[in-house]
Amino acid sequence: MAREFSKGFYSSKAWQDCRNRYGAMRGWLCEDCLKRGLYRPGKEVHHVEELTPMNINRPEVTLNFDNLVLLCKECHKARHDTRMKDRRYVIGPDGEVICDT
Repeated sequence: MAREFSKGFYSSKAWQDCRNRYGAMRGWLCEDCLKRGLYRPGKEVHHVEELTPMNINRPEVTLNFDNLVLLCKECHKARHDTRMKDRRYVIGPDGEVICDT
């Protein structure tokens, strides 16, 4: 699920066009599965460099094919699970939870 700061981006025509072009270029096959010799449909266009409030308006991050990978639902979940495992969180002065990594 998209975080609040990125909802507008993910519903934008620029992202939808980029996502569709990238998926078509990859034949709508999961890139991680292909590396293992498996042919599974890619459903999620994933940003390698995670989108943040600081980079959400930078097309060189958000719309750059070099920062995208097409994944099936299982590989997408695995990438996010790995990303979340290494995170540390702190509580900000106003009580907000902040990712520290």
